[in-house]
Amino acid sequence: MKNNQFKSEAKSPTSDWRLKPAFSYRSVIYALLILIIFYVTSNIWTKQVSEIYSKAKEEVAEKETPAWKHATIKIFNSFIKMGKEMFPPQISESTPIEAISEFDPQNLPIFSKLIDKTYKEHELNPDTFKMETTEVKKQILKRPFGYLEKVLAKMLETLEIALWGTVLSVLISLPLAYFCAANYAPKRFLYLAARGIVSLIRAIPELISALFLVVAFGFGPIAGILALAIHSAGFLGKFYAEDIENADKGPQEAIEATGASPFMTLYYSVVPQVFPQYIAYTVYILDRNVRMATVMGFVNAGGIGAELKGRLDQFQYSHVCTILIVIFVTVFALDRLSAHFRNRLI
Repeated sequence: MKNNQFKSEAKSPTSDWRLKPAFSYRSVIYALLILIIFYVTSNIWTKQVSEIYSKAKEEVAEKETPAWKHATIKIFNSFIKMGKEMFPPQISESTPIEAISEFDPQNLPIFSKLIDKTYKEHELNPDTFKMETTEVKKQILKRPFGYLEKVLAKMLETLEIALWGTVLSVLISLPLAYFCAANYAPKRFLYLAARGIVSLIRAIPELISALFLVVAFGFGPIAGILALAIHSAGFLGKFYAEDIENADKGPQEAIEATGASPFMTLYYSVVPQVFPQYIAYTVYILDRNVRMATVMGFVNAGGIGAELKGRLDQFQYSHVCTILIVIFVTVFALDRLSAHFRNRLI
């Protein structure tokens, strides 16, 4: 009886049903546009690949080895050579005592010891005007975990930059989000101005803004903190505002019916809805800022990036390996900690 009733209420027989196709003509057009864009922009990397191939072809002009094979072997050999130089990672650090200010041999750092080491120095003889090699003995302070301690201290500074950058970005983005929400902005021109500010600070990469801030504040972490805060505020302001606009209208209408002001309506009906998502956005930005803070040192804006750039410039890949391991462990630990915190809070 029930089955007959359901059949009679059906709008059309099942033979007339049509499934939505997996691909429409719009999907095909979009795919073609994407392929065209990739084709037009492919010269960015194909030009360099062509240069590598041409150089390899010149090197093997008198040999029987194909150019593509020679280029491939050369690239792989470069990776293998770099990999061999990266391991084992550099943990210890040796420093001549004359390079240490206020050195006290009676108060050595823990686990460290003094050793004598012979160096070869090349000097110009003023009488013969020839380079002469002499052996010089120097006392060296060897710290078994000296370089690891240095990297950990730099990583701690990087975490501080990311943390303060995130805190400042939240403080900046909250008022921007209020004016960026079309349903709560008091005036139209305030809405447009806030949207323009959010778009502007989001469009400028952190490294570019850090370059200008380094000029203003000098070398150090302040420029890195402000660069991360400004750029992150653009993202958070946009995300926060869109959640306010997409919040359920029912609770808002109920609060408005009591005569509450727009701000009170936002506080009592919208904030409880969007708060869990705000936490997720903020934790993601913190995780992103930790990764971005590692490269702030490339423009002298503090953090571990300066140490990483210096070791790369000197081709000290064992030191680079230590830095990369510390960065990976820190980012992984922060990811686990943020996931635990988010689950407990939400």
